[in-house]
Amino acid sequence: MEKRKLGNTDLYTAPIVIGGNVFGWTLQEKESFTILDETVEAGFNTIDTADVYSRWAEGNKGGESETILGKWMKDRGNRQHINIITKVGSDMGQGHKDLSEAYIIKAAEASLKRLQTDHIDLYLTHFDDNSTPVEETLGAYEKLISAGKVRYIGASNLSPERLSNSLEASKKKGLPRYEVFQPEYNLYDRQGFEEGVAAICQEEGLGVISYYSLASGFLSGKYRSEADLTQSVRGGGIKKYLNGRGQNILQVLDELSAKYEVSPASMALAWLIHQPLVTAPIASATKRQHVQAFREATQLTLSADDREQLEEASAYTEKAS
Repeated sequence: MEKRKLGNTDLYTAPIVIGGNVFGWTLQEKESFTILDETVEAGFNTIDTADVYSRWAEGNKGGESETILGKWMKDRGNRQHINIITKVGSDMGQGHKDLSEAYIIKAAEASLKRLQTDHIDLYLTHFDDNSTPVEETLGAYEKLISAGKVRYIGASNLSPERLSNSLEASKKKGLPRYEVFQPEYNLYDRQGFEEGVAAICQEEGLGVISYYSLASGFLSGKYRSEADLTQSVRGGGIKKYLNGRGQNILQVLDELSAKYEVSPASMALAWLIHQPLVTAPIASATKRQHVQAFREATQLTLSADDREQLEEASAYTEKAS
């Protein structure tokens, strides 16, 4: 499987990053180990998680995903072959987002302990904390990098202004630089990224790894009416896609999937893989068939006409007018 360079780092990833939000949520330890084994066997080598995964689930406090990943890597003895991405800044019970130096240092140590590793390959600012100067946040990362505990840094969910301010601070003050950005981006949710930080990512040469790459499962074709929303715990967040534009996207996905004899999920991921700015979309697997869809997506070569059909069907109003 081809490997792609993550921004200006020496990290190379398969064209799909495995999402770790399901570990300790919809998959418990045993099932997580099975899926992780299958994804690695299929050639995928990068896993995205966060300290807050999966605090939202009943009975969880956060750190469940990292803990399962740590146990799996130790049991399999494969840490050196895996790129680990984790994140910091979410509310872990303190009642607010926090990117202060003291908090980041403490949170990184907790993540390293759960992951049972001595370093994090790519450490991301998960959500912004407007009360902390970007220089302080980057200074905390500098200490972690100097100590060998973090290799590279990136960010998610920053506004264009805060991302620009952070990159400028890195240049002016010689601080570590965000090398990867993680936006919400998929065939349906295009506008936020394309009209937001995309230009900065292109100008600065940032790697891009998209989250919600399948729009919480909508682009898999599993949810086509409100009656389908009860099929999983994620169904409630999909109602917003059940409109004319969403149906147009599914129709073209169905047509192209039939043409190439792959699943709609494979086609939706392939569209992202073919986007010039996207290094690798993030996608979560809970079943063997999901891993197969990932494999199919990496093997697809879409024509210019294929991409045009998908982009016309998914054009958002402002762009289309």
